[in-house]
Amino acid sequence: MKAVVLAAGEGTRLRPFTNSRPKVMIPVANKPILHYVVKALVESGVKDIVLVVGYRKERIMSYFGDGKGFGANIRYVVQERQLGTAHALKAASAQVDDEFLVVAGDNLIDSKAVLDMLNKGKGPCVAVTTSETPSKYGVVTLEGEMVTSIVEKPQKKIGNVISTGMYRFSPDIFKLLERGISEGEGAITNILQGHLARVQLRAVHTQGRWMDAVYPWDLIKLNSFAFDLEGQEVNGTVEAGAVLRGPVVVGAGSKIRSGTYIEGPVAIGEGSEIGPNVVISASTSIGDGVSIGPFSYVEESLISDNVSIASHAHLSHCVLDEGVQIGPGFRAPAAAATTHVEHEYFHLKRIGSLIGERTAIGSGAVAAPGSIIGAECRISDQARVVGNLADRSIVV
Repeated sequence: MKAVVLAAGEGTRLRPFTNSRPKVMIPVANKPILHYVVKALVESGVKDIVLVVGYRKERIMSYFGDGKGFGANIRYVVQERQLGTAHALKAASAQVDDEFLVVAGDNLIDSKAVLDMLNKGKGPCVAVTTSETPSKYGVVTLEGEMVTSIVEKPQKKIGNVISTGMYRFSPDIFKLLERGISEGEGAITNILQGHLARVQLRAVHTQGRWMDAVYPWDLIKLNSFAFDLEGQEVNGTVEAGAVLRGPVVVGAGSKIRSGTYIEGPVAIGEGSEIGPNVVISASTSIGDGVSIGPFSYVEESLISDNVSIASHAHLSHCVLDEGVQIGPGFRAPAAAATTHVEHEYFHLKRIGSLIGERTAIGSGAVAAPGSIIGAECRISDQARVVGNLADRSIVV
């Protein structure tokens, strides 16, 4: 069976982390989200994959190539304009001639979720799960195993069963999509909602792993969710006096200096230098070419490639994009906070700071919990940041 993976979207609500990459290429546990999707498909025996790409498509195509390095056969279809999931799927119509899977490339899944769909038998179906925040997704109403409604991002509470965005269709679906698109609909869920009696869509309650990131702070949970480490794998150098506990991966050329304490799961990429006397707690990922100076503390954070963190820094529940430069004594503690994205306000139980690519922060600066700092900002020594900063902001 083939799989069509929808990977064309930008992920505007995840800015600034999608400024220069599509959402599917945001790294979690040091690998792009889409990496885990392709891996799950291949592990379940689905090796013929069609990737629908669009926004910043070169980042995807250069990473995956023809798929051979992943045990897959990957072909690409380009959605020139990002007009919704229905339009993206329709772009792949010439690539399938039998039943096929549809998978969202920006959701973390495992092979168990894919196998649940494969084992359901013939006929259209959708993988569903439960959510504590169903209003962010398409909420599904059921009679037995049959779907009676799918309401995208409902304003009122309907239930907590949601669509994962994973479907099994036959090529007949393209006629339905074409009609829906001609009527102005862009989302697969909205088109299905109007034709459920005809489609006869069944729900598959998946027992596999599934998680989505909708807002920037969701990346911290997604990063923790992505860890699947067993034991330690040290390909770099660990000096005497450094302590690694639990599952910790240290990439080639990386150095863990004396006095550093790391409690896994933690993933450290290649060519990074940590310490001396640094503490890194569980569910932290550190990319390639990262330096973390002495007496710094990093807790449950996502640190991308080529980030520099000077001495005596404190970061908790943070996301630092590529090329961020942090001066000595920077503090970004975690606490309950209220933040906003696209005129929506959110009350978060525990969050640090979320910092866009190539931002530079001076010594002794402080970022309040819940701050979202855009790309290429310049924050002076001893400055305090509260709230959101647009890209290329200057704080003195």
